[in-house]
Amino acid sequence: MERWQKILQSAVSDPAVIAKKFQLPEDTLRRVAGTFRFRVTKHFLSLIKEKGDGIFRQCIPDPAELEDDPDLMKDPLGEGPHALVPGILVKRYPDRCMLFVSGECASYCRFCTRKRRFGQKIDFDPARVEEGIDCIRKHPELRDVLVSGGDPFLLTDSRLESILRRLREIPHVEIIRIGTRTPSVLPERITVKLVRMLKKYHPLYVNVHVNHPAELVPKSIAALERLADAGIPLRCQTVLLKGVNDDPAILKELLQKLLKARVKPYYLFQCDLVYGTRHFRTPLQRGIDLIDSLQCWTTGMAVPRFMVDLPGGFGKVGFSPEHRIGSDGRIIHFRNYRGELCDYRDVPEEVPE
Repeated sequence: MERWQKILQSAVSDPAVIAKKFQLPEDTLRRVAGTFRFRVTKHFLSLIKEKGDGIFRQCIPDPAELEDDPDLMKDPLGEGPHALVPGILVKRYPDRCMLFVSGECASYCRFCTRKRRFGQKIDFDPARVEEGIDCIRKHPELRDVLVSGGDPFLLTDSRLESILRRLREIPHVEIIRIGTRTPSVLPERITVKLVRMLKKYHPLYVNVHVNHPAELVPKSIAALERLADAGIPLRCQTVLLKGVNDDPAILKELLQKLLKARVKPYYLFQCDLVYGTRHFRTPLQRGIDLIDSLQCWTTGMAVPRFMVDLPGGFGKVGFSPEHRIGSDGRIIHFRNYRGELCDYRDVPEEVPE
């Protein structure tokens, strides 16, 4: 057993430990954990500075998870109806697919879009994953494969490599992406051995998930830099969460720290309409305003796109701050990041001959 696996075994999954540490009612925690699985690594738990902070809210069961809301659903992204292989392979876009290879996460995020799978016994044995890979092989339009879960990095190096090798054998698969939360919650997983293996399968991209600047401690930054040193492009997909990162100063700090660690802030996602996340939701306008608050106050490389993954499998759509506020013929009126007004003279439309 590798060191990271031993560390994972020490993760906290007993609500009694949390109840004692934070003076919370154990029966309430058990009730929530009985519906939505609970586990948090000791590393991530150590990042909590006080009850209710941005790390606490992401990983500690909350009775609000059991509140009913008619707007929320079990499978908000329509992964079930869009599955080519049930539970294993999902195709929602013309040239991309998502291959699920693991049902485990080092820590279970309380806002996860796949909360429906928490506690379910889902079969990810090699034969089922191979069925998914074989389906990709039969669909020549699939040039981009996102390897997901759970967390693919909770597989052993040899198991993960066998999947990557099989995907690389498919001529029409050009890009392989891996989605992981381990640099934040289990940074010990990003070993030299793992990175050495991943380097063999370029072009390979890793999408990390970081929501709060407190997650980017030296151990996590070292894990990210290890991946970057291997020539693996890193992008971050952050979820907008009420009480976690819906503050301009917190969000800017997060994005700047990511960029410094050689991670490109890619998407800021509106929280999906999944059961048990009512207390995390923010109005769409809040996300637009947050992106607006970043414009020109930090480098454009640090500014992600604000995205909504539409329910029912309709896919992602982007929102951007509306700086254009009107027009008068060829004169376009803009508002800049300071709120100042400016006129821009547009190119006249060409008259057809």
